[in-house]
Amino acid sequence: MSERAAPFYCPYCGDEDLRPGLQGPGTWECAACNRGFRLAFLGLLARGLTGGADR
Repeated sequence: MSERAAPFYCPYCGDEDLRPGLQGPGTWECAACNRGFRLAFLGLLARGLTGGADR
């Protein structure tokens, strides 16, 4: 994950006080709720951007 891909808020509490984690690339720490999480790009979906009724 590149340095440009940064979360804007914590997925657990919604706070914006985030810092890069020490556990490796893509890890983040929230100072508000004291949780750590990892962001990763999994890849492109096979169905692409066709959309559909399943959304």
